[in-house]
Amino acid sequence: MTILNMCSSELIEELTKVFGVESEEELNTQLKSLSKIEAMDKWVNSFAGNLDSEGICKIINLLFGFDLKTKTVSSTSSSVSSLSVINSYMEAHEFNVTGADIRKMINEMFGINLDAIASLEKARISLFSKNQWMVRHEQDLFVVHTGDNDVDAWVYPTEYFKEHTGKIELPEELQQDLIQLGYTFNDKVGGYYYSNPTGKAVPDAFKGQTMGAIIKVIQKSYLSL
Repeated sequence: MTILNMCSSELIEELTKVFGVESEEELNTQLKSLSKIEAMDKWVNSFAGNLDSEGICKIINLLFGFDLKTKTVSSTSSSVSSLSVINSYMEAHEFNVTGADIRKMINEMFGINLDAIASLEKARISLFSKNQWMVRHEQDLFVVHTGDNDVDAWVYPTEYFKEHTGKIELPEELQQDLIQLGYTFNDKVGGYYYSNPTGKAVPDAFKGQTMGAIIKVIQKSYLSL
């Protein structure tokens, strides 16, 4: 996790207190030793009931790399701001919430599953969703790309995979697993494509099945790549 270069001196001072260290070097070591979920939970707990919507946005922006202030609230078609929705949630819970509570709220209100995103950090799967890269690393093998409102999704190999295997298509086993889930090959996207026939966002369970199929193939055949 390399977030310190994004932090002001005041924020670094705050983080050293949160994580119980005395120097920026120790802070960097501490952050690298924790998962994003662990870091988030520890940070949230440090507020001791004084966390507001601005604080939540700051935590999510630094740990996960996106700004909740710019995200559309999925549960309403009105122009209500994300900050006001988060504030309403916090007030309803008397500002006594855990990191898990916040992640559940963000998933329900914005359709962003932070637990799932965090689980991909070492899975070697890039994820593009909500019009931005949620997870992306140089040595990732496959990409899961979701369209507007998560109604559709497509899976394709990364350039790293192509360069190191000499293949331009997904592995046969993965192709078959995706076909069973309802994906079909699509020349335009250069991979396997699925569109929810209901016109609604693809459910988390389906996303989990897609990720599971990819992870299974990686663990079986590409761990050493």
